[in-house]
Amino acid sequence: MIDDLSGGLTARHPVEDDHSRVLAVVDAWWGGLKGEAGALERALLLPRLYFQHFTTTSFVVERDGRDGGGGGEGDGQLVAFLVGFLSQSEPDAAYVHFVGVDPGLHGQGVGRSLYRAFFALARSHGRRYVHCITSPQNTASQSFHARLGFTSSAVKPDYDGPGLDRVAFTIDLAAR
Repeated sequence: MIDDLSGGLTARHPVEDDHSRVLAVVDAWWGGLKGEAGALERALLLPRLYFQHFTTTSFVVERDGRDGGGGGEGDGQLVAFLVGFLSQSEPDAAYVHFVGVDPGLHGQGVGRSLYRAFFALARSHGRRYVHCITSPQNTASQSFHARLGFTSSAVKPDYDGPGLDRVAFTIDLAAR
């Protein structure tokens, strides 16, 4: 499914049981960014519906082997995920909603591989643009998206509601 993952890692589309597995790691992976408010915000951004209705456009990455990882289809240790979808409103766009990579794997190309797989999926469905957002505090995410070739907006105040500022990103797949 994703050919350029390092040895010992495999990717698949998520199943509903992966919802609890992702929620169990997301706060640790974000290093407590924005404290308790950030933890609540992340949990609210990942409702179960993404693991029910957007599975064919999303990915999870696991270490090979079975370690009792929580009942997901592969049952390996969860090390990364990407939740994305094809826009229903903009026929030339796709959207990456949430991505996480185990901090122990940062810099090893796992996030890049997830995005490349999503870009290929988007292209296969005739999509030209991929959009995503992050919080202004998440400077690591901003740097990562810039390295991938995304253009970024200025901070958009109250983008997701009062006090929930965001930075928006877009990449033109036709230009790559």
